[in-house]
Amino acid sequence: MTHLYRIWLQLARTTGFPEGSDKHGYVFAAPLDESAHIDVETWRRLKDKCRVTRFWGEEPVQHGVLRHVGHGWRFDYEKSSTEDDEPFFKLDQHELKVGNYVSVTEHDGIQRPFRVMSVERVRDMEQVS
Repeated sequence: MTHLYRIWLQLARTTGFPEGSDKHGYVFAAPLDESAHIDVETWRRLKDKCRVTRFWGEEPVQHGVLRHVGHGWRFDYEKSSTEDDEPFFKLDQHELKVGNYVSVTEHDGIQRPFRVMSVERVRDMEQVS
């Protein structure tokens, strides 16, 4: 059975952040199946609940949604434009489990690694964001 989860991604080690950073990352909601992969069919039913919050140091917090495009996934902050979209690298092949890593290509065109810090089942659908 698929459930909706709140997933926290934190910037992993990079040149600018050799220890990673808990001040840079994302919190988003997505339906995960038993193998911790995003369930596309459930996402189609719940996509209005699959929101993301991007926090990046001193920059303003951004809010958007998780989108499925072709076989890929991306964060979308402005519905009328794709310029601000942040695509994942092969997210459909990654298990979203604590300790695993995923890569996101951000606004600046740089692909960065993120570590999955927590995965919590959403019990109250109104608290997804």
